[in-house]
Amino acid sequence: MKYKNLFIDLDDTLWDTYHNNKECLEELYTDYHFSRYYASFEAFFDIYWPHNELLWKQYRAGEIDRQTLILDRFLYVLRPLGIEDPKEVLAINNDFLKKTTTKTRLVPGAIDLLEYLRPSYRMYILSNGFREVQDKKLRNSGLAPYFSRMILSEDAGIQKPHKGIFDFALINTNSRRNETLMIGDCLEADIFGAWQSGIDQLWLNPQSLPSPEFTPTFTVSRLEEIKNIL
Repeated sequence: MKYKNLFIDLDDTLWDTYHNNKECLEELYTDYHFSRYYASFEAFFDIYWPHNELLWKQYRAGEIDRQTLILDRFLYVLRPLGIEDPKEVLAINNDFLKKTTTKTRLVPGAIDLLEYLRPSYRMYILSNGFREVQDKKLRNSGLAPYFSRMILSEDAGIQKPHKGIFDFALINTNSRRNETLMIGDCLEADIFGAWQSGIDQLWLNPQSLPSPEFTPTFTVSRLEEIKNIL
């Protein structure tokens, strides 16, 4: 067996970030009466989500820091309601993060796959997420028992897709580069990052997006298909 170690992304690879976060945002929309400005929750979400995705892209590139990300993603949609005080915005963000840790929806097939992989591989979470959130998400969703440890960008001091976080993960899990496979849904952070680090990659690509410039080692559209590879 070629691989002994699996680095696995958490958000939208195992934990269903999109639907869990959307549910939390809808609760915030109701709790804070955002309907006094937005015509519907969907109108609010259609503004929030693309901006949040842009900020995460900038965070991965090192263009903004964590504090800017968590402040600006809500300030962007709260400013039209007259909410601009950073303390109030951060309080809403903290409420959002607290809500996310209670959500347990997983990507279909996640537990079944981990049960299949556990006897044969050492498995580690490799994530850009924030520790106080990722720890609770992992435990509350039932994913924690499958992983030896979680490596976060906060530990490495650099985010995926930078080579440094993959080198950090290899060193801190005592893993050989040629015996390690990175599994993730984000082409930029997970797959390109591993590729440029000399680590084989398995891309979870449910939307059948094209792969520019390079071909991932493996590509699947559903988690269950990984069993045909590993």
